[in-house]
Amino acid sequence: MSDAIGSLYADHVRTLRERHDRALAATAFDHLIIESGFQRYQFLDDMPYPFKVNPHFKAWVPVVDNPHSFLVYTPGRTPLLLFHQPVDYWHKVPEAPSGFWVEHFEIRPIASPDEARRHFPASGRVATIGESESDGGEGRNPEALLNRLHFDRTIKTEYEIECMRRANLLGARGHVAAEKAFRDGASEYEIHLAYLAAANHTEDELPYGNIIALDEHSATLHYYAHDRRRKKARSFLIDAGASCNGYASDITRTYAASDGLFAELVAAMDAMQQSLAAEVRPKMNYIDFHLLAYRKVAEILVRFGIVRELDAGAVVDRRISSAFFPHGIGHYIGLQVHDVAGFMKDPSGATIPRPEGHPYLRLTRVVDAGHVFTIEPGLYFIDPLLAELRASGNAKYVDWEKVDALRPCGGIRIEDDVVVREGGVENLTRAAFAHVS
Repeated sequence: MSDAIGSLYADHVRTLRERHDRALAATAFDHLIIESGFQRYQFLDDMPYPFKVNPHFKAWVPVVDNPHSFLVYTPGRTPLLLFHQPVDYWHKVPEAPSGFWVEHFEIRPIASPDEARRHFPASGRVATIGESESDGGEGRNPEALLNRLHFDRTIKTEYEIECMRRANLLGARGHVAAEKAFRDGASEYEIHLAYLAAANHTEDELPYGNIIALDEHSATLHYYAHDRRRKKARSFLIDAGASCNGYASDITRTYAASDGLFAELVAAMDAMQQSLAAEVRPKMNYIDFHLLAYRKVAEILVRFGIVRELDAGAVVDRRISSAFFPHGIGHYIGLQVHDVAGFMKDPSGATIPRPEGHPYLRLTRVVDAGHVFTIEPGLYFIDPLLAELRASGNAKYVDWEKVDALRPCGGIRIEDDVVVREGGVENLTRAAFAHVS
C-alpha cells in the first residue's frame, strides 16, 4: 500500500479512538474487547464454513482472514492486538502482521483463544463486541454502546472512502470482463468465473454472492444460481462487488444483447440513475430521495407506453410503479454491504420509520456529508407482481402486449456507490469505470 493510505489510516485510527472514547464514557465502560470472530464447522464434518470477520474488528484492523484474534481498547492507551498464530502443520499459520497499520498497535501473538484471556483487563467494566455461544451478560454487545458506534460509523473517514474507491476499481474491472464474456456467448457460470479472475477475488473474498443473471433470471432480485448452460441471451444483469481491506463495493449494470425496446429502456434507466445521483447533497431527506426515484421510474413507464392513460403522479399514487420497482433506492455501504444504522435518528437508537407502502427501503436518514450509499433504481418484469397487477383494477392502464414482449428480458438495475460531499456527490463507481476504460 502507498504512503498515502498509511497517512489516511493514521487519521482514521484517531477518529476511531475519539468515537470509542465518547461511546465508552457515555455507557460507563472502562475497556472494550472486540473479537475478530470464530471458525465455525459444518454439522457432522471437519470442514469449516467460510470465515467472515466481525465488522467492528476490521474497522480497526485491516485483517479479514484471521479468526480467534482480539482487539483490546482502553481509552488513553495504545490498542492491544492479540493476533492468533497457532502451532499448526495442517494449515498455513498467519504471518506476523506488517504494513501501513501495525505501528498503531501493540501486537502480541497468541496460540489459542484461551490464551487471550491472560491479556484481558483485570479490573473495571469491560464491554465485548462479537459473536458468542453465550449472551455474556450486560457487557456482551451492549445495545447502548453499539448504537453510538453504529451511528458514528455512518460518517466515513477518508481512509474508508479510499478503501471503497479501490474496491470499486476492482469491481469495475470484473464488470468489464463480465460484459465481454456475455457478448461472447458465455454461460452465467462462465461469466462469474471471468468476473472473479478480473477482480482478482476468490468467491470467499467477495463482499456478497455475485448475481449473474441472463434473460428472465434478471427478474429474480437475488439470483445466485449461475446456470452452466450456454444460450443466445437477450439481456444480462450483473450485481457484483469487490473488497479492499474489508470495505465493500456494490455495483450493478444491465446490458441488452441488441438494439430495440429493452436496450432503449436500459439507456433511459442509466440516464435517470445519473440524474438521481446529481440530486444528492447534505441535509437531503433520503425518504424524499427514494420517492423521487419512484416518480422517475413512473415517468419512464409512461414515456415508453408500458403504462397508459395516466401521468407519472397517478402511476405512483395507484402503486402501479411498485409492481415494476419493488425495492428501495439504496442503502449504506462500507464495512458491510448493507451497512448499519440506516434507520437511526440519533445515537440513542431512536429510529425513523419507512414510509407507508415501501417496506423494503433500507435507509430513512437525513443525508450528511461523509455518508456513502448506493443508488440503484430498477425496472423489472416479475411474474408474481405482474399477476397481482393484472388481477387488480389498474390492469386496464397497462399495455400487456408490451409487457409480455419485455418479460423474457427479466429486468433492469443500475447501481453506483456514492460519497456525499459538502458540495454534492462523488460517484466512486462511475470514476472506477472511467479509469478502467
